[in-house]
Amino acid sequence: MPDPAGPILVHAPAKLNLGLYLGRVRPDGLHELCSLFEPLALADLIRIEEADEDEVICAGVEGENLAARALAKLRERGWDAPPLRIEIEKRTPVAAGLGGGSADAAAILRLADGSAGASSGVRSSPYWLRESANAPVGGLAAIAAELGADVPSQLRPALALVRGAGERVEPLPAPAAHAALLLPGGGGLSTKEVFDEADRLGLGREESELDDLAPRLRAAAGAGASPLTYTDLLVNDLEPAAVSLRPDIGEALAALRRTPAGAVFLSGSGPTVVGLFPALKDAERAASSLGRPDAIVCWAGTP
Repeated sequence: MPDPAGPILVHAPAKLNLGLYLGRVRPDGLHELCSLFEPLALADLIRIEEADEDEVICAGVEGENLAARALAKLRERGWDAPPLRIEIEKRTPVAAGLGGGSADAAAILRLADGSAGASSGVRSSPYWLRESANAPVGGLAAIAAELGADVPSQLRPALALVRGAGERVEPLPAPAAHAALLLPGGGGLSTKEVFDEADRLGLGREESELDDLAPRLRAAAGAGASPLTYTDLLVNDLEPAAVSLRPDIGEALAALRRTPAGAVFLSGSGPTVVGLFPALKDAERAASSLGRPDAIVCWAGTP
């Protein structure tokens, strides 16, 4: 039996954007968006255990750590779990348009919502988590929105229609099984730079157009259909901006379009390019034909 006082392992699923429709810049400097987010089986693995003081470790990742910020926010709200050592094993490529950092932050916030055992995949809750769950921290959605646009949708990894700058999340039924072939291209593309380039190129739709697109996405995905049945809606308005900054994205898109993928698109702000397939074996066969060392194959639509 696992030691109830010992460490726990938490999964932080990456996400795909199934279509990303870009709106205009809001007064707060953020962009209006309309998108479907779905989780991937690809996930960071987070080990959490008691320590003498709070510490967040993520080997190989430099700069600001959203998981550390999430923990600090919980402490500010009075979360009284004992000091924790949080070690993140990165499996989701960094700065790749897959929401890896946001997923890590959301996983930490879930510890304080009173249902971590169910929502985080924790098989055996240690006593410190059970005790802190008796007084869950309120307002986690607001904290998530403060941390970043992708964090609110990942508090409950599931297919969702996302509006606003990412803070308005409408859960939808789980989609039929499908697989994804990811070409992250080494990651390293700044989200801010992509949005700035989109503004320079004059991209962006009126809010009325986003309002028209939302019910179409909801209707297409709302019955639990595979995204392979509504490929005409899998449009990413950020693609021209991302390709402008990284021409290799265009090469990856062209390579995937030569495979039998049912849909090919950019995820988020890139640089990850995605091909969707009905089954894992189909995605694996396509990955083998490409011969790219960065290829990742996984199930989509399920954490």
